[in-house]
Formats: sequence, structure tokens, C-alpha cells
Amino acid sequence: MRVIFTCGGTGGHINPAIAVAKLLLSQRPDTEILFVGAQDGMENKLVPREGFRLETVKISNYRRSFTPKAICHNVSTMVHIAGSMRKADRIIREFCPDVIVGTGGYASYPVLKQGARRGIPTAVHEANAVPGLTTRMVADKADRILVCFEESREYYKNPERVTVVGMPVRQEFLFTKREQARKALGLDDKPLIVSAWGSLGAREMNKMTAELFRLECENGTPWHHIHATGSYGWRWMPDYVRQLGVDLSRHPRLDMREYIYDMPQLMAAADLVISRAGASSLNEIAASGTPCIIIPSPNVTDNHQEKNARVLERRGAAVVLRESECSARTLYDTAASLLADTERCARMRSALQNLAVVDSAERIYQTILELGKAR
Repeated sequence: MRVIFTCGGTGGHINPAIAVAKLLLSQRPDTEILFVGAQDGMENKLVPREGFRLETVKISNYRRSFTPKAICHNVSTMVHIAGSMRKADRIIREFCPDVIVGTGGYASYPVLKQGARRGIPTAVHEANAVPGLTTRMVADKADRILVCFEESREYYKNPERVTVVGMPVRQEFLFTKREQARKALGLDDKPLIVSAWGSLGAREMNKMTAELFRLECENGTPWHHIHATGSYGWRWMPDYVRQLGVDLSRHPRLDMREYIYDMPQLMAAADLVISRAGASSLNEIAASGTPCIIIPSPNVTDNHQEKNARVLERRGAAVVLRESECSARTLYDTAASLLADTERCARMRSALQNLAVVDSAERIYQTILELGKAR
């Protein structure tokens, strides 16, 4: 079998494809796999590192604005699409795939579009609760639409082609044990809060977290708190925390770092996670079953983060706060209230575990096999 995975832009698009590609190779070692992504995307680092071959197309996003700068950008995007369609067609002709799987990002559009045009079975995986632009553009031609939530089915014209598969996450999120994780981290019996605003960091939310540190200090640091600033936040946030009068060296329960590399272990050990509502983050939280406060980013297309978060909220799996309505005091009071309510936290853990699709990669793998047989 020969399979193309096409994705790009963010880890949330790339990592699920890598997880399924690894499973495919482990089950069918004779499978030939090719990744197709964007010239300047994260996939150029992540995919070769995992040992997979990568081809790229030149493509950029659309800007939903009518400023002269945005119009020029969109004209350039149209030119790139024309070139990327030709290159995608050449890649498909040369590789001769049996199945094409897209997991998101603008780079997946030309490959899915050209593959469908050639009659090659295609599947598109949508990580968010509502379809993004790329998914909307290819959904009518895709043989299968793979979604994370049952609630997503209503957004598609052909619900019979929609399959709920969840989102692949690292196995450690599913199987790391809380007791072992807390022991490995050297934690006492105080609760642990873990917070992060993404790999880059969100300036206003990082400022709010710094002020939350100050409130925690004023109240005797009633819990452990580990916060990841992101790469941009790390440049200025340590100084900002000091300007607020917080000396972290005197408060060992507060831990600020640029990145959290051992997130499965920290989520397993945590009593509460405070996070954005990106699809990857929410699925990792669900897999670990950790109670959460979710503050969706207001700066995303179609407000999809809030729509993601509301799916969890409706099931009793998360507390959702809008950024515009949030403050350090709101965060502190909400966290304190949740940590004091053990029954509610237990219900949230149960609801999150019910949301998690533990065999997501296997479901996508089986879809690939079914499409391959049809070929």
C-alpha cells in the first residue's frame, strides 16, 4: 500500500499524521509513506526527524481583511495555489498513492483536491469542533470526513461520510499513572496546577498569569503551580514577574519555565490544567482526564477555539472563561473553588475520560485500510 499524508502549519496538524503513519508501518511494514507539507512549515523539522520522506508545496494562508496589505497577500496566495496545484499533481502522478489522508493546514488542500480529481480515495481529518477553511473546501469531494466530536457531524452536508475518530495523542497521556507521576516530580500533598498558553505564548494571558503568581504568593502559595511561558513570553515574563514583587526563588511551589517537555507526566500529576482551547490541547487534557479551566483564544478564525471549548463545557468536562471577562482574581477564585470541590473534579475527570477516544489512531488506520481496499 502507498499512502500520502498531507498536513502542515502546526503540531496539531502534523503530529496526528505522524502517529497514524507510525501505526500503519508497525502493522504493515511494506507500506510506502510520503508526507506533503508547506515549504516553510513546522513539518520540515518534525517529519524528517521521524524518518519519513517529505515533499513540499509553496502555499500561504488567506487574510480576512480588505486592507491593501491583505489584498496583496491574498493575490500572492492565489498565485501560490496555482503553482502548488501543479506540483501536487506531479507528486501524485509520481508516487501513485492508494490513499491520501489530510490532517489540516493549507498545504493539504492542493493534494486532497488533486487526489480527488484523479479518483484516489481521500480522507480529511478535522481536529476542531467546526470545519476550518481547508476542510470546507474539500469536504464535498472527500470520501471520508474524520472528526473528533459527535457534535461536529451537523456541520457537514454529507453526514453519512462523517466518522468520529477522535484525535491521536501520545500514549503517555492515556496511560501515565497519577501516583507515579507525582512521586517522580517530588510533589507533596498540595494540589498541582499546570498552565500554558501555547508554544509561543499569549502576552496578555502571560501577564495575567504573572499577576496570578502574585495572588498565590499573597495567599501563602496554597498549591504548586507550573507555568510554561512559551518562546516569546520567556523573553520578558521573568522580568515582569519580578516587577510585580514576586521572587520565585523564595517560593519553591511556583515554577516558571519556557516549555513543558514532559506534559503527559505533568498532566497526570496535576489537579487542574489552565489552557487555551486548541484541538490538540483539549484532546490531551481529555486523554489525561485532568480537570481544566479553558480560556479560548479570541484571535482565531471563526472563533473555533471557543466552539471547541463549549463542547467540553456542555458535557461537564471543563470550566470555560472568555479572555475578555477574565482577570488574575477570576482565575485564582475559580481555581480555588474547583480544587475545593472534590466531587465536581471527580465528575469532570469522568466526563473527560468519556470524551477521549483512546483508539483514535487505530480508527484512522482502519479507515485507510477500507479506502485502500476500495481502490
